[in-house]
Amino acid sequence: MKTYLGIFLILILSSCNQEKNLPRIAIAGLAIESSTFSPARSTAESFKARIGQDVFNYYPFLADSSENRSRAEWFPTLRGHAIPGGMVTREAYDSLVNVTLELLKENLPYDGLFFDIHGAMSVEGLDDPEGDFIQKVREVIGTETIISTSMDLHGNVSQTLAEHTDLITCYRMAPHEDALQSKQRAVENLLDRLESGKGKPAYKAWIPVPILLPGEKTSTRIEPGKSLYAKVNPETKKDGVIDAAIWIGYAWADEPRNHAVVMVTGDDENQVKESAEYLAKSFWDVRNEFEFVAPVAYLDESLEMALKSENKPFVISDMGDNPTAGGAGDVTWTLTELLKRSEFKTESGPELIYASIPGPDLIEKAKNAEIGAEISGMVGAMVDDRFAPPIELKGKLLSLEEGDDDAKTEAVVQVGSIKVIVTEKRKPYHHESDFTNLGLNPRETDILVVKIGYLVPELYDLRGDWIMALTPGGVDQDLERLGYQRIQRPMFPLDPDMEDPDLSVRWIKASSNL
Repeated sequence: MKTYLGIFLILILSSCNQEKNLPRIAIAGLAIESSTFSPARSTAESFKARIGQDVFNYYPFLADSSENRSRAEWFPTLRGHAIPGGMVTREAYDSLVNVTLELLKENLPYDGLFFDIHGAMSVEGLDDPEGDFIQKVREVIGTETIISTSMDLHGNVSQTLAEHTDLITCYRMAPHEDALQSKQRAVENLLDRLESGKGKPAYKAWIPVPILLPGEKTSTRIEPGKSLYAKVNPETKKDGVIDAAIWIGYAWADEPRNHAVVMVTGDDENQVKESAEYLAKSFWDVRNEFEFVAPVAYLDESLEMALKSENKPFVISDMGDNPTAGGAGDVTWTLTELLKRSEFKTESGPELIYASIPGPDLIEKAKNAEIGAEISGMVGAMVDDRFAPPIELKGKLLSLEEGDDDAKTEAVVQVGSIKVIVTEKRKPYHHESDFTNLGLNPRETDILVVKIGYLVPELYDLRGDWIMALTPGGVDQDLERLGYQRIQRPMFPLDPDMEDPDLSVRWIKASSNL
């Protein structure tokens, strides 16, 4: 009996000891893509801020029943995410960062931190917000804690960010169908280094690549992006390499950090160097091959093509004011041009769905009107009126979908044969249900105009044909029109005849040696 009791006590003590020795890992991050070329501003209210246990709801690979959840003691702080938009106000940035820092102080010390960011946040008065953020985090958690950073491939990796992080990775697909997979990789890289006792990588290679291209030219659906990104994963399988990544960078911010980057981390100096320089050279070698992922034309030509096409729906991307890339989302230029066209003046004309334009004034009128009634109200250009003024939209109210604080009210107003989706607050339209919930059938319409760049998978799958229209706005695809003043030059493609750059490795200091 004593023998069994002794074994039982040993098992209990062993179990307690194992639990006690689980690594302590915090979670934090802010994610937004914000254009410095847009007059819009993003505030604290623009962010969906998950705090504490709510953070786990964002990560299925850290669900209660997941293996990864049981591998560590987790301390989620604040993870904020916002729809792309204009620059973040300094007040909003400071408030979100300060909440994060205070929450981090509550459970010190940490063995690791999962730092989940986008990498293209622009903040008033800061050239490198993510670098500033991670420095402030380091001041709280110290330099011994291992930070593993997950990013969007359209983010920017400054030398400061590279120095203060230990492990780093980014998406390998655009559109970002591997977003959660990439975040999971960042977490598992961190867990593996903590559990194995290997700790921080011995080497971090960072290579700035003087290329600045929009996502609409660098999709991994087509060449050369497809083959370029296919080269990343094999490099991570080499002995002595932990992870490798290529960042395209963010083209719609005029800051010194905005350019492409390659980073590789690992314990074998030669392998890390070889992989980094191979990927950087591979990127540079195909720089002239990047083209828009779909045919591109100015709006008039795009409409002529759509009107002649028998393929439904003919999708036109209204690219210049794309809210998913940082546009204000309320530029009225394209809608103004559509309303002028004679083809759409009567209800018997080709059906065109326009998604979308913010118009809180019209929404208030719609809330007090009957379906089928004629209404009018002002829409658009409340934020960005540089290209066209607000529109007084007059038409028939086809539908009204009232929302709450998270889902603002939407209405469909028909003017001639154009069905305009008006929103209380800007909203991107990515899913078929976004349209069908309003009584619209995007599959059967003649023309579907959406404020977007390259099509997200659901819109891509329903298209009959597609063209990307070069329209004005805060994320204008005609980069020459933007007027960069502060990015590093020379920069491809703005300086097409530039000499080949130095693409040799820059070794980044370990965070514990800063």
